[in-house]
Amino acid sequence: MSGLLDGKTVLITGIITDASIAFHTAKMAQEQGAKVIITGIPERLRLIDRIAKRLPAEVPPAIPLDVTDEDDLAALSDKIAELAPEGLDAVMHSIAFAPKTLMGPDAVPFLEGPGPDVARAFQISAWSYASLARAVLPVMNEGGSIVGMDFDPRTAMPDYNWMGVAKAALESVNRYVAREVGYAKRIRSNLVAAGPIKTLAAKAISGTATDDAKKLTMLNEYWDGASPIGWDVNDPTVVAKSVCALMSDWLAGSTGSIVYVDGGASHNTWFPENFISGE
Repeated sequence: MSGLLDGKTVLITGIITDASIAFHTAKMAQEQGAKVIITGIPERLRLIDRIAKRLPAEVPPAIPLDVTDEDDLAALSDKIAELAPEGLDAVMHSIAFAPKTLMGPDAVPFLEGPGPDVARAFQISAWSYASLARAVLPVMNEGGSIVGMDFDPRTAMPDYNWMGVAKAALESVNRYVAREVGYAKRIRSNLVAAGPIKTLAAKAISGTATDDAKKLTMLNEYWDGASPIGWDVNDPTVVAKSVCALMSDWLAGSTGSIVYVDGGASHNTWFPENFISGE
């Protein structure tokens, strides 16, 4: 039985732990027949390579990539070409960061967010989507796919603060990237807006204190209740499957779009069963 990504070569960024959505996407891509190449933050390459050994198939050592470093970006296409002379068919952008001043339980009030910290959050979480597209474009094949990770920024989420604004910017960047790479090589660009999954990113929002952990538990319970089909924060595979679908040829007419993979919670107003009765 053929896989969804048979014969394709994909680049996965953003693997930090084996709980990350990027790791599970790499795993799913391999299971669907893809050759996988990974990148990693330069100072964490050894750790990322160890984590990558848990994938079903062996991958080359992670390519060092700091998305704020123009030298890394300039060298990326040559390093990919060495590992994949056949070219890239798909890229996953799973990169986001905001200083603690801007997100999570230790953040300063939203209106007091320091400008330099906000600029850094925008550079890594939104601008990098365009810079990565620019860096890989020379080695991407016609009709390829770029997929980024989103978290629905249409509402003001507690503790998410400036990261929510950065995600709103990412959605706009996606539309412009879709236009540029589409005209250049008929490459598609889409985002997956995932529901909450237990990852380091979720931990960064909730913190480690008991009261802040309760906030994440409340969010998870709300999300499951608001989802007409249910939502499991412990199951990143539903998101990984959607990323792989976008990287495949099956959504060949979709670009500049956002695919919501959150159980429908973001489109459904939900109240606890006892809300009306007031119990």
